[in-house]
Amino acid sequence: MTVIDPETQPGTGWVPDADEVDDAEEMPLSLRLSIADTLTLGNATCGFMAVYFTTTGILIPHLTGSQESGMARNSAATAVILMLCAAVFDLFDGLVARKLRSSPMGAELDNLSDLISFGLAPAYFVLVYGMVADDAQQRVAAVGAIVVLLAVVLRLARFSCVTVKDGTFQGMPSPFGALTVVSIVLLELPFVATLMAILGTAWLMVSRVEYPKPRGRLAVAMLSWIVLSMGLLTSWAFDAPGGQLLLQTGCALQLVTGAVIPLFATARRVNNFRDNRREARAAQLP
Repeated sequence: MTVIDPETQPGTGWVPDADEVDDAEEMPLSLRLSIADTLTLGNATCGFMAVYFTTTGILIPHLTGSQESGMARNSAATAVILMLCAAVFDLFDGLVARKLRSSPMGAELDNLSDLISFGLAPAYFVLVYGMVADDAQQRVAAVGAIVVLLAVVLRLARFSCVTVKDGTFQGMPSPFGALTVVSIVLLELPFVATLMAILGTAWLMVSRVEYPKPRGRLAVAMLSWIVLSMGLLTSWAFDAPGGQLLLQTGCALQLVTGAVIPLFATARRVNNFRDNRREARAAQLP
């Protein structure tokens, strides 16, 4: 004969232990946000607000016939500063994740946030430039914006799938590429030169050129450069004496840095190839 314990029989008002309730109600590990994830979400927020200021401060006044150049300048500076803030968040979320911990969602959140801040925001900036600039061609600028967006999409997808040696990126990092794209626009070069420089930057993002990861002194140097860039944009936004010249100088330095790093990487690769050939020939000698 089977004996049924009344305390475990269904419908008898049995109440589970408190520990079992806690385990059932505990949030799944995959849904917990770490401190690094919070910084990543700050990255996405800055990218979205950059699109907002580009729309409300530059595009809408242009479409409505407003001639407030100061408002457009302030909005452009604000949008770029927000992209710089997104780059700061992107820099620190990786550092915090390495020091503390990252959630299982960390890598996915980082890619999605980077797509907003360093893909959509700069591509939209280029698109609006093509609509408001005097010598720009809207449809051609739209093609350039699409190329920038797709380059970031491909770069982020490849970053998730391809393993490279530690301490390097394959292709220009998307934050650096986004800042280079907006620097090209802010330089106010002729339209053809602007478009070619933007396409060249997009190519560098999907290329196999090696870029060093911002760690240690390089991270400090990058953070200092971002803070300096914010100061240049602020002086330009408030029409400070020499603000235009300072901004153009900073943008030119950004472009020069983006062009010099691939040259150094190519030269290093050539030297390594020559060294390997010399070692191979030396090994063949009796």
